[in-house]
Amino acid sequence: MATVEYRIYEKESDLEPAMALIDQDLSEPYSIYTYRYFVQQWPSLCILAFDKQANKCIGVIICKLEPHKTNPTEYFGENKTVLNRGYIGMVAVDPQYRKQGVGSSLVVQALDAMKQQGADEVILEAETSNKGALALYERLGFIREKRLYRYYLSGADAFRLKLWL
Repeated sequence: MATVEYRIYEKESDLEPAMALIDQDLSEPYSIYTYRYFVQQWPSLCILAFDKQANKCIGVIICKLEPHKTNPTEYFGENKTVLNRGYIGMVAVDPQYRKQGVGSSLVVQALDAMKQQGADEVILEAETSNKGALALYERLGFIREKRLYRYYLSGADAFRLKLWL
């Protein structure tokens, strides 16, 4: 079993191995601009997993956090509180390292970071045929909120999953 080290996105050179993993793993094509949109605005929510012995990136999660609603004053007094929604945009794990907890660790670390930054919920989309991903997210407490028909460019359906923190 590999010794895995996790760290947040630090520099441009982290982007290439992350992109390679995602491009190999996910059905949607993403441009360099999509990746940069996430890593430049939310670097603390972009986490990479490295196999220390092999000196290679074996997993990545790329997320964002945005305001989604304000608590009404009747519940929280004069100080309105802005609530944030986390979004898991991309998760990929090298096929040789699956079923070893790398994906779960990446998601849990991202959820913790989003919660620390004020998220009250997290959403994501996953292909309805991606049984492994759906099982992972549901083990972590996500629920299927809705089915999105023909969501992906390939025509595949997705489930929107949600977790309240």
